Amino acid sequence: MMVATRENSPQLTPEQYFVWEEQQLEKYEYIDGEVYAMGGGTVNHGRIAIRFTAMLDAHLENSSCITGNSDIKVNIADSQSYTYPDVSVTCDQRDQAATQYITYPCLIVEVLSDSTEAYDRGGKFRLYQKNPALKDYLLVSSTRIEIDLYHKNDAGEWVITNYVEGDMVKLNSVGLEFTVEQIYRNLVLASETE
Repeated sequence: MMVATRENSPQLTPEQYFVWEEQQLEKYEYIDGEVYAMGGGTVNHGRIAIRFTAMLDAHLENSSCITGNSDIKVNIADSQSYTYPDVSVTCDQRDQAATQYITYPCLIVEVLSDSTEAYDRGGKFRLYQKNPALKDYLLVSSTRIEIDLYHKNDAGEWVITNYVEGDMVKLNSVGLEFTVEQIYRNLVLASETE
């Protein structure tokens, strides 16, 4: 996720938000009536998000699944909140004809930044957990070689697995395995403040 800052604007209905956002130069997330501007990320943030999008799109090429980048909104199931994850995948038939947003992603990937990591691990994850179709929530560091997978098992419990260099990541939601090195190849990792 890119840096989100709350805008000083009146509370909007979802319908007003869609009309208003179309007139803006930036993207805005919409959480419980409040809008949050989505700021830019680092070069590594963008490169990592592109790698995931390309890898997932190629893997799912012959399926009915839709791979989304950070331009595709996700409606939080049973709510009036909308987010822009870095990468999402939906294989749900209900999303096939979607034009403004998807609602039932099975996979969400967020590339972490220093300013959003706590929110991505906490409040945003609690929002995403409301989605009954979500199976994998992947948090990817952009400053160190580290990936955390939150996977919902068959009992409905979320299990966290931490992956580091040399590990093979397995995404059951889309039937994909890849090495951690595939994501971090040729990146110079440094703190965002360096």
